[in-house]
Amino acid sequence: MKRLSVLLYGISCYAVFFATFLYAIGFIGNLIVPKSIDSVPEAPLGTALVVNLLLLGVFAVQHSLMARPFFKRAWTRIIPAVSERSTYVLFSSLALILLFVFWEPMGGVIWSLEAPWARATAYGAFAFGWLLVFVSTCAINHFDLFGLRQSWLYFRGREITPLKFVQPWIYRVVRHPLYVGWFFVMWATPTMTVAHLVFALGSSLYMLIAIQFEERDLIDAHPEYSEYRRRVPMLIPSLKSFVKPKQTSTVGAGQ
Repeated sequence: MKRLSVLLYGISCYAVFFATFLYAIGFIGNLIVPKSIDSVPEAPLGTALVVNLLLLGVFAVQHSLMARPFFKRAWTRIIPAVSERSTYVLFSSLALILLFVFWEPMGGVIWSLEAPWARATAYGAFAFGWLLVFVSTCAINHFDLFGLRQSWLYFRGREITPLKFVQPWIYRVVRHPLYVGWFFVMWATPTMTVAHLVFALGSSLYMLIAIQFEERDLIDAHPEYSEYRRRVPMLIPSLKSFVKPKQTSTVGAGQ
């Protein structure tokens, strides 16, 4: 029963994440969902700004703090180690849901692309960002990243061994393609409002800071990451990034 419970918990956490992921597409892109980033403003501008910054801060602290090794060591004294990743995914999803529910639209337009080709290009870049996020997770084992692999192996009574620290094809171009995808998602919009700008700036600042903590942890866990970091750009590809290295290198799997 314990093994089955762990498996069902892992599946439930993934289901919550997947639903949150789909809603995020509509929320950021102002598509279909009942409340989006640019719904009708209801609160005064100052109040809305404070609320939105607090919501972004809650997500940033949760998402980064729970990913740190010292927190994982303490956390797994309370919950089974096999469920640590699923729990992280669940709490990250809940932090996003909190943001979706209490986000305060702010009105105001920073830019608006009127030409059909320009709007189509912006939406194309937005879709590319989401695709890149998904492809990046698959390249490093999507199901391990979101806790399902660990739950399944435990259910089968098999040893849960860490994945090999490898360098998939997309990680030979930039070290953090997942974050590159998120930058496209945040900034590729035909209409940039004040609320969207706050969301994009806050998220971008968080990602740039999070990368520093993440890479420090990766160097501690995998000394070879230092050489990889020296050779492969962080976010912006260079021509030499497309050349396959002579020797097999390794890369980290993100938060």
